[in-house]
Amino acid sequence: MLYKGSCHCGKAAFEVEGELGGAVRCNCSICARKGALLWAVPHASMRVVAWGDDLGKYSFGKGSIAHRFCRTCGIHPFAEDIGQGSERSAYININCLEDVDLAAVEVFEFDGRSA
Repeated sequence: MLYKGSCHCGKAAFEVEGELGGAVRCNCSICARKGALLWAVPHASMRVVAWGDDLGKYSFGKGSIAHRFCRTCGIHPFAEDIGQGSERSAYININCLEDVDLAAVEVFEFDGRSA
């Protein structure tokens, strides 16, 4: 299924192909503050359709994940592995997807704070 998503103002928009079988709620320091529900997909399944200069990047700790955010509205629509290999993933904040019944999505807890 093709999903469309964006930040609040729409300056950072993307599409992602896949079956949304569940999402992860991570308790690491950034995910807990963002309130993100993350869906991990192969990076090639996501296509950014609006990017421009509005999409910022924040990395911390080991710096292996780029947390993307809109510089205009502040919303974090997705994150992505920084590596360039074929095993690279994208982490979609399903709160930013259109037409998703969030109450119907199974949420798995992940202890990212201890990882």
